[in-house]
Amino acid sequence: MRKGKILVVDDEPSIGEVVRLYLEQAGYQVTVLEDGEAARQALLQEPPDLLILDLMLPSVDGLELTRFVRARSDLPIIMLTARKEETDRIVGLEMGADDYVVKPFSPRELVSRVKAVLRRTRPDPGGAGQRPVTVGDIHIDPRTRQVHVRGREVGLTSKEFDLLWTFATHPRQVFNRTQLLDRVWGVTEYVDPSTVTVHVRRLREKIEEDPSNPRYIVTVWGVGYRMDV
Repeated sequence: MRKGKILVVDDEPSIGEVVRLYLEQAGYQVTVLEDGEAARQALLQEPPDLLILDLMLPSVDGLELTRFVRARSDLPIIMLTARKEETDRIVGLEMGADDYVVKPFSPRELVSRVKAVLRRTRPDPGGAGQRPVTVGDIHIDPRTRQVHVRGREVGLTSKEFDLLWTFATHPRQVFNRTQLLDRVWGVTEYVDPSTVTVHVRRLREKIEEDPSNPRYIVTVWGVGYRMDV
């Protein structure tokens, strides 16, 4: 199975070259760009399998580029940011980033994140024994990672799909945010629990008729979330 094509967009040449080196050693085909507008043109001409994107870029910044991608596709995005403030991370996630890595970072950690995101977003050719699941008006196919709500296909990011699959395959089971981080993010380092809150909110906006009064993914106050059937 091919490793995949990765577009890295970072205006610091030293970072771009280090990321390229580690990803190519891992078997990926890598293109590095330093400008947001050049990246936008590259995405239109030949979309990669995954985008690694710096938040601060000349001409077109990372958030604007994320908005541009999300308006057109569900391309997996890992955001690089030197900003450690929680609000910056949350904004990136709300815009549609699948994951984020704070600078300075370990290149090996970034490669691990890339592998994890691609593993989640690529369809499973054999199905791994998993069959489609239907919950109310929601039909979920884990083999193609397609979701239909009331007969209409909706595009989910990799983390949104994994959250939905976790809920749908464990109906009425209550998950707290730590459990969801372990199941969906599966990382050993600290990830802010607010990440779960952001993704649940985005998921509700895509599958619920009234996201402010959810029918499927409900909040269990003081505990976490569950999928109601």
